[in-house]
Amino acid sequence: MMDTTAVSPLTPLGVIPDLKNATSVPFNETACENWKEIHHLVFHVANICFAAGLVIPTTLNLHMIFLRGLLTVGCALFIIWATLYRCALDIMIWNSVFLVVNLLHFIYLVYKRRPIKIEKELSSLYKRMFEPLHVPPELFQRLTGQFCNIQTLKTGQAYAAEDKTSVDDRLSILLKGKMKVSYRGHFLHNIYPCAFIDSPEFRSTQMNRGEKFQVTIIADDNCKFLCWSRERLTYFLETEPFLYEIFKYLIGKDITNKLYSLNDPTLNDKASKKIDRQPSLCSQLSVMQMRNSMASTSDSEDGLQMFLRGTSSSSSLRNNQHEFCSAYGVSHLQHDAFC
Repeated sequence: MMDTTAVSPLTPLGVIPDLKNATSVPFNETACENWKEIHHLVFHVANICFAAGLVIPTTLNLHMIFLRGLLTVGCALFIIWATLYRCALDIMIWNSVFLVVNLLHFIYLVYKRRPIKIEKELSSLYKRMFEPLHVPPELFQRLTGQFCNIQTLKTGQAYAAEDKTSVDDRLSILLKGKMKVSYRGHFLHNIYPCAFIDSPEFRSTQMNRGEKFQVTIIADDNCKFLCWSRERLTYFLETEPFLYEIFKYLIGKDITNKLYSLNDPTLNDKASKKIDRQPSLCSQLSVMQMRNSMASTSDSEDGLQMFLRGTSSSSSLRNNQHEFCSAYGVSHLQHDAFC
């Protein structure tokens, strides 16, 4: 006979089951009736590592390294717990996978944070020109390690000869020594360490290729300079937008410094370090006019003498900027906007 005290799932409609005499059936056979004892201490230390890694603030500089490190330690402790105290193969396997993944991430992050060793000859260049602009050491190393080389010139040797040397081949920064720039035998200005040697020419070749140097650049001391291939540098900068903007700023600033030097030929290296301002368009056009366009004008000697008689005062510099902006064909509206 069937047990009439149990509630049948197929009770017909309209029949009220006898709930008083019905036996209770557990809602879930896996429900915990009696809690088991607390797990071993290793289990809890592993979970503490996970919790500590997850609460590390993201504002901390090394938070990802700490996170991956704590997750790695936690997974290792879970493997120990599952192997020695729980004898659970599945728990051990899953935590072994997590351990490998987190350990690889941890090693990669530590590798990225390794100190980048910059060559001794380039360290002063990086600290003076690129580090203040927040260029990472690894990016600077890429810039100086692939398609450039360090060259030397002895006293009296020429870096560029007037109307002979092409401006399309290279771009250089002086690392050591001093160079002097002259035009038709007239001294223009000096070039000191951590300054571009041919920044006006680099700027002008972006407008017109195939030009020659309009000045002579000679080593006044034993010089050492960093030289890039112009074509390969341009290609590299196109793939690095951040560094491209950095170079635009540095070259514009260098052209501005040379403009100040043209107004005051006695400007030394210490004074040139203090000139730290955003370059204007007329500043760049002025030096390009001096270096690249003066030879084509009939009154170039008069213009050179007038420029050399300029003083280091701001009013004289302003007048020279206006004169060269006019000579370069800048309109009145552009003149007011940029000069």
